Amino acid sequence: MSLYSHSSQYGHHGRHHHNSTSSQHSYRDPRYAQPLVGGYGGYGPPPNADPQLWQWFSTVDTDRSGQISLNELQAALVNEFDLDTVKMLMNMFDADRSGTIGFNEFAGLWKYIADWQNVFRHFDRDGSGSIEGHELSEALRSFGYNLSPRLLQLIELKYATGPASGYAPPAGISFDRFVRACVVVKSLTEAFQQLDTDRDGWIQVSYQQFMEMFLRAP
Repeated sequence: MSLYSHSSQYGHHGRHHHNSTSSQHSYRDPRYAQPLVGGYGGYGPPPNADPQLWQWFSTVDTDRSGQISLNELQAALVNEFDLDTVKMLMNMFDADRSGTIGFNEFAGLWKYIADWQNVFRHFDRDGSGSIEGHELSEALRSFGYNLSPRLLQLIELKYATGPASGYAPPAGISFDRFVRACVVVKSLTEAFQQLDTDRDGWIQVSYQQFMEMFLRAP
């Protein structure tokens, strides 16, 4: 199932279908992010909790508070998700806006990351562990976003793992930055569509609306 269900004149439905990965699966490829695996904590899982998922949760919850903080979540992502991506994930799954995530929220986040890992592997055609320009274009197009070459270039420059030097092309986009780039494109497109009521691809916005659109992006 595609992570995006998106149809408008800004793009078309993608044809790729990605199978959701069970939350019980542990990824071992060092190029991709994976939560740490450890023993059970000194407190019990909620009813009907998946044992393997609870094991991961209890390992991440180092202070045994029953809640995972931003720092604990970042420490759990062994492939060094950058802090901005960790904050984005925390904000997306912190349903009660407590600044932490409980077990059920963690379960949703885990599945979200697992689904994105499948997407990343699918479009990382050369197995390099990063997404390059043509792979990025194919991925976004499959989600329904037909962006111009200039926009694709700007996205690649913004989210490249390392800065471009001289006339060399930008480094590829790592897994965590790929997730963030796709979420930002989705968020900004949806914000634009809300204002483009006649669907002609043009909007007239105030400075306030313009700033809100960008500041609300992940």
